[in-house]
Amino acid sequence: MRTSQFFISTLKEAPSDAEVISHKLMLRAGLIKRLAGGIYTWMPLGLKVLRKVEKVVREEMDRAGAIELLMPAVVPAELWQETGRWEKYGPELLRFKDRHQRDFVIGPTHEEVITDVVRKEIKSYRQLPVHFYQVQSKFRDEIRPRFGVMRGREFLMKDGYSFHTSFADLEREYKHMYDTYCRIFTRLGLQFRAVAADTGSIGGTGSHEFHVLADSGEDAIAFCPDSDYAANVELAEALAPAAARAAASQAMTKVATPGKTQCADVAAFLGASAEQTVKAVAVMRTEGGFALLLLRGDHELNEIKAEKIIGEFRFAKDDEIVAALGCKPGYIGPVGIKADIPVIADRTVAAMADFICGANEAEHHLTGVNFGRDLPEPGQVADIRNVVEGDPSPDGKGQLGLCRGIEVGHIFQLRTRYSEALNCKYLDENGKEQIMEMGCYGIGVSRIVGAAIEQGNDDKGIVFPAAIAPFEVAIVPMGYHKSEAVKAAADQLLADLKAAGIDVLLDDRNERPGSMFADMELIGIPHRIVVGERGLAEGKLEYKGRRDAEAQMVDAAGIVALLQGKLCAA
Repeated sequence: MRTSQFFISTLKEAPSDAEVISHKLMLRAGLIKRLAGGIYTWMPLGLKVLRKVEKVVREEMDRAGAIELLMPAVVPAELWQETGRWEKYGPELLRFKDRHQRDFVIGPTHEEVITDVVRKEIKSYRQLPVHFYQVQSKFRDEIRPRFGVMRGREFLMKDGYSFHTSFADLEREYKHMYDTYCRIFTRLGLQFRAVAADTGSIGGTGSHEFHVLADSGEDAIAFCPDSDYAANVELAEALAPAAARAAASQAMTKVATPGKTQCADVAAFLGASAEQTVKAVAVMRTEGGFALLLLRGDHELNEIKAEKIIGEFRFAKDDEIVAALGCKPGYIGPVGIKADIPVIADRTVAAMADFICGANEAEHHLTGVNFGRDLPEPGQVADIRNVVEGDPSPDGKGQLGLCRGIEVGHIFQLRTRYSEALNCKYLDENGKEQIMEMGCYGIGVSRIVGAAIEQGNDDKGIVFPAAIAPFEVAIVPMGYHKSEAVKAAADQLLADLKAAGIDVLLDDRNERPGSMFADMELIGIPHRIVVGERGLAEGKLEYKGRRDAEAQMVDAAGIVALLQGKLCAA
């Protein structure tokens, strides 16, 4: 490919509203152009990257035995109403009426549609298992689209769905997809981790997310450096302290703490550490009313864990707290409260002695508080906090570390969540109807492009993995329009590399060398060959890898073999 036959549109500066590095660099490199909030045109350069990601995904899905189809983006509301997600999905679901006033949605995901296909087409156990997948544009009406393609409203996704006669067979396919996804992200040249995750709004039982590791990632991941354990912080278990609760050694004392409402401030005021404090979080349960959640002062509530323990809830309002405890927020605590107020303590709190907490009196806290003496044992003890760096790993093989990740894939064991709602059945060996077991497997194809850039970039621009770079090699001739020798050598090199199956771009623009070098580095081409008169006179070409600090002169006769070796090693 020649630049004169292609379209490259780079910018010296990113638009001011671009936030993360991938958004800035994709706009500067001309990979995407903004049409509306969270909606982008993929320009020719960006589309080449996107198609390369798709190619790897398709090859591995086909290798795994999945069958590709394509479902409609527009879905009748009736299917979503059958599963109950019409009401539950929320404003991210883009709904509209056609000219006949019939309700439709733009599909953000396709569990309903594929289950409708299967319930009509699959009748016998002999036709199972089956795994269908598609690569399709989705739309989710994000309340605040941001970060370019990382959190856009329209995006390209691979979503796959498997159907089975038994949970055991679903587990087999789930493991098969886990391995397939690992191959996909490895082939794409990404540093990633698979982490145990919450099933969220999709539903079902088992779930793993696949995260590209990047400091800018939205998701916090807990992992053990000494083992394979990794989990989303939303799910990672915080183990109970190994040591038993110490005996009380202090008398409970009420102390004045004027203006001190935060645990860290209270601890500093009293000459203690935040680890000696307990904070009470007041909540209103959808079913059950007011309750108190107790956490150590330096720990944070994990709302997903808490919801699994107490059901749906919201944080209590100030007037609700005053009505229940007779005190405004900032000074509330579990001592002396009404017996009918449920108290759920985190595992760490249940093991504490001589702790500090609110006195349920403005401007005051209690010190030396102990369960069993100053207040009843908690009504329930559970894991309701986020893990922190240094917590013991749940697999018993070391301590947890924390890192950031960008979710690019998610697999679920849906079980019968959708097949039961949509009456998706088959006839077993005995001619009896049975509900199918289901799995669901998603990959954010367009998000992978952004995630790869978040992971691979420097002060010059994008550093793409070779597998998804728009071109593998850039040829930059010095004086292409002035020197016949340079032009002939560059044209011949282009032909030789194409014949070798290498995806190559010849920059035949009549631009300054510095401008051409800057563009090739900005768009992230992994290998660059400079063709110049002086080098040709000596039978040499200049080679530079995108990550190399310095260029080197190499024999022109061996350049194709050199590049083939480097691309095979990538």
